[in-house]
Amino acid sequence: MPPLPRLANFLPTLLVPVLVVISARAEEPNIAARLQPFVDSHTLAGAVTLVASADRTLSLDAVGYADVAARTPMKTDCLFWIASMSKPMTAAALMMLVDEGKVKLDDPVEKYLPEFRGQMVVAEQAPDRVVLKKPAHPITVREVLSHTSGIPFMSRVQHKIDSFPLDHSAITYALTPLKFEPGSKYDYSNAGINTAGRIIEVVSGMPYEDFVEKRLFQPLGMKDTTFWPSDEQMTRLAKSYRPDAAKTGLQEINIDQLSYPLTNRKRGPCPAGGYFATASDVALFGRLILGGGVFEGKRLLSESSVRELTSTQTGALLNGGKGEGGYGLGFSTSRKSPGESGPAVPGRCGHGGAYATDLAIDPQRHIVTVFMVQHAGYPGPDGGKVHPTFLKAAEAAFSK
Repeated sequence: MPPLPRLANFLPTLLVPVLVVISARAEEPNIAARLQPFVDSHTLAGAVTLVASADRTLSLDAVGYADVAARTPMKTDCLFWIASMSKPMTAAALMMLVDEGKVKLDDPVEKYLPEFRGQMVVAEQAPDRVVLKKPAHPITVREVLSHTSGIPFMSRVQHKIDSFPLDHSAITYALTPLKFEPGSKYDYSNAGINTAGRIIEVVSGMPYEDFVEKRLFQPLGMKDTTFWPSDEQMTRLAKSYRPDAAKTGLQEINIDQLSYPLTNRKRGPCPAGGYFATASDVALFGRLILGGGVFEGKRLLSESSVRELTSTQTGALLNGGKGEGGYGLGFSTSRKSPGESGPAVPGRCGHGGAYATDLAIDPQRHIVTVFMVQHAGYPGPDGGKVHPTFLKAAEAAFSK
């Protein structure tokens, strides 16, 4: 499907010769073409790139292959495992309940999930013993969303991120001692975001995936975002790759954090990293955030909730207190909010995924960028240049 600006240019000229349409298309920058040298050098299998404003898609292109061995071209509607790019979506869904007054960020998690009552924190640890104590305060909703709760990345009984139903997963987190006093450190935790997902279930009275589908995905038109790809979607799933043994080429792999088959709905939902999506779907979510919670004239999130999501919550816990980079609520952030009257999105924010996907919202340049690949690392010396090459091209073409 052509991106929205191309369609908009096409519709008023249906009776004009086709050459006019081709000319209009040719004038638009093909951002993904800048990545072709990486495909040619076997550093990159393929990618889908998208740039959007708060109002529309500005550029949508594909380069390389969805399946290198079969020489299947990458297409703009290819599906990708977006991994931790799921985290901002979960946090935004929870903030809808905050907007409704049903959840408060500084409430203890145990208010909503009683199984967390009595959770302990590690006081001393040695090879032959662990000493536990009561934490200074119970973990809060804000802390699980900002990776400052002390909950480990995952519980000891989880072998894959989709091992259990969400209610079962939450119990294993509650039974796991905290690694540190809540609020005292930053430690990236899938379990924390999954706990927020379980709060959504309990408060809303709906399965997590149903709530997010009804309240977030459907209003935005995110028709391809799912934990469980359909048979049709599987035909559009881009293959995953990592560097081969010689680190000079690519080796096809399965997604190591998920159970197969991916279509099996018995796999547990993972709010922290389980979603599959297209570039177009991810961009719709990014447009909501760039718009301060408004999408195509309809408000889905309050401006104050967007400000909480996208403002740095971790203080001096990251970057040694230098600069303003850190973590918000489900979002990586770059700037603190100047207060309740400040902008809804105070600085560049977003999130990456385990297989090198990336969403970035840039309020200074007024653009959303989406970078979709499936790489558990790049071979050769130029891998670190792939994503920056896309960003540089996107910013040069569309920054205001």
